[in-house]
Amino acid sequence: MTGVPDAISSWGWWAVFAFLFVVVFLRAQGTYWLGRGVVSGALHTRWRGRFEGPMMQRAHAYLERFGPFGVPASFLTVGFQTAVNAAAGVGRMRYGVYTLAMIPGCLAWAGIYTALGVAAAHLIQTFTWWFGAALLLAIVVGVVLAIRRRRRAA
Repeated sequence: MTGVPDAISSWGWWAVFAFLFVVVFLRAQGTYWLGRGVVSGALHTRWRGRFEGPMMQRAHAYLERFGPFGVPASFLTVGFQTAVNAAAGVGRMRYGVYTLAMIPGCLAWAGIYTALGVAAAHLIQTFTWWFGAALLLAIVVGVVLAIRRRRRAA
């Protein structure tokens, strides 16, 4: 595998995929359980606004419309996925149902990020250091512009 980092070449893509699957599985479970904990007490604290904002309202409406089938589809989004996982916990979706619904989403997420990550690593190694620096600069500028736009909209 010319151009692919040694760690990926020696582990194989399946190991990268497995690592990313474990990461997203634990993150989604943690978000779900934080949502469950919110029902138990955080709604009575200053954190209430975080769990009742517009994003969470959209996530609750989404889960009411699609039920457990909406959970795996949410893994194909950026940002909304976390709100859906938390809303599943706040809405007290049964743990077994949530976990079974979450697994296909975790598999899809890990597959997408494995492919993108390996492709990006290959692309960066293929070109010179200045191409990697220019790509990194473009990403940073994009993130800064997105943050500014979001703050202005709020």
